Amino acid sequence: MICIRVRFAEAEIAGQRRNMEENRFQERKDMILSLMNEKEYVPMKLKELAILLNVPRENREELKAVLDALIAEGKIGVSKKGKYAKAEIFAQKGVFSAHPRGFGFVTIEGREDDVFVAPDNVKDAMDGDTVQVVVDETSGNRRAEAVVIRVLVRANETIIGTFEKSRHFGFVIPDNPRITADVFIPEGMEMGAVSGHKVVVRLTSYGGERKNPEGRITEILGHVNDPGVDIFSIVRAYNLPEGYPEEVLAEAAKAPEALSESEILAELERGRVDLRDTVMVTIDGEDAKDLDDAVSISKEVIDGHPIYHLGVHIADVTHYVKEDSALDKEALKRGTSVYLVDRVIPMLPHRLSNGICSLNAGCDRFALSCLMDVDEKGNIVSHRICESVVRIDRRMTYTTVHAILRDGAARKESGTGEYADLVPMFLLMNETAQILRKKRMARGAVDFDFPECKIILDEKGRPTDIRPYERNDATMLIEDFMLAANETVAEEYYWQQVPFLYRTHEKPDEEKIRRFGILINNFGYSIRLQNGELHPKEMQKLLAKVSGTPEEALLSRLALRSMKQAKYTTECVGHFGLAAKYYTHFTSPIRRYPDLQIHRIIKENLHGELNERRLSHYERKLGEVAVWTSARERLADEAERETDKAKKVQYMERHIGDEYDGVISGISNYGFYVELPNTVEGMVRVSELDGDYYVFDESRYELIGERTGKSFKLGQQIRIRVVSVDRFMKTIDFQPVKNF
Repeated sequence: MICIRVRFAEAEIAGQRRNMEENRFQERKDMILSLMNEKEYVPMKLKELAILLNVPRENREELKAVLDALIAEGKIGVSKKGKYAKAEIFAQKGVFSAHPRGFGFVTIEGREDDVFVAPDNVKDAMDGDTVQVVVDETSGNRRAEAVVIRVLVRANETIIGTFEKSRHFGFVIPDNPRITADVFIPEGMEMGAVSGHKVVVRLTSYGGERKNPEGRITEILGHVNDPGVDIFSIVRAYNLPEGYPEEVLAEAAKAPEALSESEILAELERGRVDLRDTVMVTIDGEDAKDLDDAVSISKEVIDGHPIYHLGVHIADVTHYVKEDSALDKEALKRGTSVYLVDRVIPMLPHRLSNGICSLNAGCDRFALSCLMDVDEKGNIVSHRICESVVRIDRRMTYTTVHAILRDGAARKESGTGEYADLVPMFLLMNETAQILRKKRMARGAVDFDFPECKIILDEKGRPTDIRPYERNDATMLIEDFMLAANETVAEEYYWQQVPFLYRTHEKPDEEKIRRFGILINNFGYSIRLQNGELHPKEMQKLLAKVSGTPEEALLSRLALRSMKQAKYTTECVGHFGLAAKYYTHFTSPIRRYPDLQIHRIIKENLHGELNERRLSHYERKLGEVAVWTSARERLADEAERETDKAKKVQYMERHIGDEYDGVISGISNYGFYVELPNTVEGMVRVSELDGDYYVFDESRYELIGERTGKSFKLGQQIRIRVVSVDRFMKTIDFQPVKNF
């Protein structure tokens, strides 16, 4: 008993000591915060602070610990030069991207890499919020880390999810996987919703500090199994616009349905070039309605060498969408058109996108033209960028042009058929495209050719078929021409040294490439690094080697995942995937805001209007436009993927019990994914693998049976049976056919 009392007393003394140390540590933090809040305080290094506070050299580590604690709490910051000050001094603004596991990243304009935010430092920030962060600039070679100190702009005033009812309260499971916390719904705030309803929740509290967000239901969208509710929920979950404000529609209504001759004459007098006699066509998908690019071609021989006169003509959207108008503000807010499986959410109202801005055949239209002279080696030896007026001769489709190119020689010889007069032009276009493509591939451009799909829906929005998209000569021809125009415009304005928006793609991280190298070694392939860096030509060589093999689609996708995301920036740092020094997005102003923005700069430059005031204006504006439109592009991509996943799940729900041949596309410690030829992906769980205990070998990316030694590898072909689907989680479960 005495021994127990002694131990208890010792524990009590130790506890008192800990409390005293914690109190002393807190007092030191308070003292430093008080010092930094004084008006006279200027940012200081550790040594300077130690001298000011009379901290002996032997106690500086303790001072450093106090400062580190304050940085971790987001109360102070530290500069790249190691100077400390209150958080607001070094705070930076960016857009927060959440991860389903609770951590996140902040994209800050001007920083090469996003900064990492640990789960404990997210505070109450949600995916898409504009936040103020303090970045720890002393991370050395590690990725910089940050602490969110406040949310500046909320991206999620409402959340879409599935309601679940408990006895005295409810909760909503968000559809957006990046919003990881369920939303608590107090009793009386559920608006009559029952379990399984898709609902809209208006947040009344954003949670944080380990508390769930709280809200009230404002709208019931329908039951999870009702037709159309799945896509409607995704539209709402990603806060995609469903209509236009009245002032935007009123402004769009003022746009003419056609160009008058007087307006054309006035523009020609201002310097616009009349290209209506130049034969040109649009080439798009069958169901495209917003036609923003047209192409023209001719050829002449100069000094015994051919010169191809290639014209890329882009809709002059900024003629109708003026800066800071209601249309412009709405276009910037949207950032991009969103192409979902059953609808298009356009950046601009149909009055413009399908009307006066669309390069419809037989109609006079204003355009911005990039006229390029291409030599026989694919070099663009001269070019001109100008405002133009055009008249499209024919509206062509990829399918039709592909058929013409496939049997073009026979069509040319016969001189008959619906497009007989245009056949020579298409053959010349294909000749030019191949020259441009050869030049681009020679420098190392990486050509990812993924199997994409088109999901066919019935009148009730139910999927009836999933068909692969075909990439053919016609689609590649347009890609080649658009790439050439984008590069030409980017290089021109880089050397003009005016504020501009570039489309950039940075070199891959060394660690990701190292892991990718390990993966492809399992297939018998390798890549060569130079000074730890990957040249795009090495990736191109690899993809050429795997072309036509069973593992082609898998390794192409893994290669893409090893790379960084392309984004918009104000600095021209090149495009790794295209092996291009200069690149921008110039060719789609109807559906991408960055294109529209640079058209405005180009036009002002052509008219000599880029004075100091306008240059200063664009210096201030473009950084925010780059960050915002990059974020909107990512959001649109995610929404498109989510709608595809939802419809694929519905499609496979009707095929439970059916068997398919597929390829193992991913492996983890709880199972492996199998991709089918129609691009549907499902999981085979370890529990479905009978007769052995399977262990995940991370170094080789294999599941290996401990008893039999049987393994499942990336790229391995396997026959599976569809066993179940989960509409809510948008997942599909497979089971190996027994004789695997």
